[in-house]
Order: sequence, then C-alpha cells, then structure tokens
Amino acid sequence: MSVIASIRSQIAPIHPEGYPFIGGFALVSLILFWLWSPLGWLGTLATLWCAYFFRDPKRVTPLREGIVVAPADGRVSQIVNAVPPAELAFGSRALPRISIFMSVFNCHVNRSPVTGRIERIVYRAGKFLSADLDKASEDNERNAFVIAAGAGARIAVIQIAGLVARRIVPFAREGDMVAAGQRIGMIRFGSRVDVYLPEGARALVAEGQVAVAGETVLADFRSAERGRTFRVT
Repeated sequence: MSVIASIRSQIAPIHPEGYPFIGGFALVSLILFWLWSPLGWLGTLATLWCAYFFRDPKRVTPLREGIVVAPADGRVSQIVNAVPPAELAFGSRALPRISIFMSVFNCHVNRSPVTGRIERIVYRAGKFLSADLDKASEDNERNAFVIAAGAGARIAVIQIAGLVARRIVPFAREGDMVAAGQRIGMIRFGSRVDVYLPEGARALVAEGQVAVAGETVLADFRSAERGRTFRVT
C-alpha cells in the first residue's frame, strides 16, 4: 500500500451535509488571510475542525435480533425510567431511557439502533437549552423516530437539539425499512439523542460510558441477563 493510500485509509470521509459549511469556513479563512495572516490561520483551524465535525466513518455493527446499538457517538449521560413524550403515543407508563450527549467534537451522524420499519417520524419545535440538562428531553426542539423492531417491540429514537444546535436533519422517512447501524439523520452542532426501550429492558451500559454509534450495544431486550455492574478504572 502506498503512503498516500495509507493516509487516506486513516481519514474518515466527510458527510455531504458538511460541504457547504466547510466551504464557508474556507472562504472566510481566505478573507481573513487577506486582512491579517494570523486571523487566517485561526480560520484555517476552524475549517479543519468543521471538516472533522462532519466526518462520517464506517462502523461495524453487531447483528442479532433483540440487540439495541447506540444511535449516536458520545457520553451516556443518563439511564432512567421516564414517561416518553406524548407525541410518540407510547402511553403514560415510564419506560427505560438511555440518553447520549454529543459534544461538538463527536461525530454527529445518527444511526438506527435496531433493524425494523419506521412507523412514525414526529417533529416538535421547542427551546435550545443545554442538551446535557434533563429537562431538554421535554423542552428542546426534537425529532423522533418510532421504529417497529419485530415481535411487537417498538423503539423510539429522539434527536434533541442542544444549546448551539440549530438544525436537525433526518435522512429516513416514514415507512422506510432500516437496518441496525444505518444512517438515519444528523444534528448540527452539539446535541443529544434519547432512546426509549421496551418495558423491562435492561441497559448494558453505564452512565459516563463512551458510546460509539452503530457499534456499542446499549441493551438486549431478548436477553435474560439480570443486569451488569460497572467500575471506573
């Protein structure tokens, strides 16, 4: 393998959603160079960060019925039982919810946590509170996917806009069949994703753990495992 090919293999491709932003950052950088070269170098660093933000790496997704994989890169910020938003029509019972917080340094391409059919996509306008706050699940702008995963199991994936996020971009549509790990959307820039699991499902991750979209197994609602314990090392 040539040196150039080796370097290319280590660089994640850029999602097309990022091209206009990267181009805008690059144009501003050129103007800043013309005004004062130190500002131009700062603009160049911002352009490189923008390209990094819109990276879209390949992922290796485990495949087995019942497995729920992470829909987003980031930190598992909360694992609780909570009543799903009313627009999901999931009823008034509290369900297991896993929240993943994405910083501006995480990859923001979101993936389907399960294989199934998208029954509903529901958008709700709202506020732009910090996505790390618990009330963001109720108050912030959000876009929800309700996915029928087979055997009566339904999973909800909610893209939640954050403090600096101002655009939720869905890639999938109602009625689409999606595979676990398939790209279903993106949030720009810094945000959160909530996953509502079937009643009785147990999380196989811990708060504070780093999740990798399409790879980290969040839960297995077909497993009889009683739950896991964790320690920080």
